[in-house]
Amino acid sequence: MTHWTDGLDDDEVEEPLVRPYTITRGRTSPDRDDLTLITVVTTVPPAGDGPPDLRGLQPEHRVVLELCREPKAVAEIAAGLDLPVSVTKILLGDLIGSGRVTARPPLALDSESGSFDMTILEAVRDGLRKL
Repeated sequence: MTHWTDGLDDDEVEEPLVRPYTITRGRTSPDRDDLTLITVVTTVPPAGDGPPDLRGLQPEHRVVLELCREPKAVAEIAAGLDLPVSVTKILLGDLIGSGRVTARPPLALDSESGSFDMTILEAVRDGLRKL
């Protein structure tokens, strides 16, 4: 996933166009304290057959909804947004509060075999490497 500022001439832009405090509307810490790097976030399908209502959402919120069509760890979402984890947690809190995404702790056991599921750890590792 690319950041929405990709493609802009780097010579014209010396620093990011939108500062994190602008994206979070001045908030510096998330309202929720239960979001960790390995918390799994999933988009909630819209009610009915129509497309999701995206009015009032910032571009970053929309990217999160797209990324989380399949379950993703918070670290992976932050990497996909190319934003700090703290900013990502604030955005996720907004989406959880509006019922657009759900969050849950990772599943440690594979439900079929009852053994430790290494795919979750590998996904988190890969997400952290992208940061």
